[in-house]
Amino acid sequence: MRYGMILPGGTAPEQLEQAVLAEQAGWDGVFVWEAAYGVDAWGLLSAIAARTSRIKLGTMLTPLPWRRPWKVASQVATLDQLSGGRAILAVGLGATETDLPRTGEQLDLRTRAAMMDEGIDLIRALWTGSLTYHGEHYRYDSTRDDLTQVGRPVQERIPIWVVGAWPRPKSMRRVLRCDGVLPQFQGEQSPEELRAMRGWLAERGADPALDVVAEGETAAEDPAAAAAEVAPWADAGATWWLETRWEMPHHSAERMQQVRARLAAGPPAP
Repeated sequence: MRYGMILPGGTAPEQLEQAVLAEQAGWDGVFVWEAAYGVDAWGLLSAIAARTSRIKLGTMLTPLPWRRPWKVASQVATLDQLSGGRAILAVGLGATETDLPRTGEQLDLRTRAAMMDEGIDLIRALWTGSLTYHGEHYRYDSTRDDLTQVGRPVQERIPIWVVGAWPRPKSMRRVLRCDGVLPQFQGEQSPEELRAMRGWLAERGADPALDVVAEGETAAEDPAAAAAEVAPWADAGATWWLETRWEMPHHSAERMQQVRARLAAGPPAP
């Protein structure tokens, strides 16, 4: 299992220093959230890439139907180049039942799902050098092969993690097209449900290397208890544990101290 932390907030310099601390303390990844306005996720991740050498870097998560896919593809490819191949793209439909800003974007669930499917396909096409894409929601035509060449990622296949609503078949079938799943459990969030989801995916031909992400909050002051809390998720088939600190306010001095303390204590590994 790998271990990462979702940085809940703070200024760009604060999050940059937290990411540097994460690498020093042995974490495997750092993820930042992407909102309509605030600290720009991709600018921040590029700065982190310049100050680190090992940890994986990504968003948690990018609301793909509310973004231009070619712009996202460019940002992720740029991060992948600057980091030497450490980028991960995590995508979802975009949360509507929150206190996040309303910006007039598409809210219909089926439309957003179709846009996300096309967006994933278009991003993959651009990363592999395609100059055209024609879908119902997106159209891309270019004659500039030079732009495509200089925009190639370092990784042969940048991992795309997608939210999967378990046990909804349509949502889970989307997971089969991607490289990782961020489970959204419709019932109890438990290792047993994750094991059932992993079994469903395996029966339908999921890549054995598919990343399965579990998340939660463990104590900084008790490493043994933290490892014991995560162990059942690893046994159930999770390949990543993401540490969270989502309680409001995200940017308070107290919250920033909690994040630094948890990072400094190291990942909840056995």
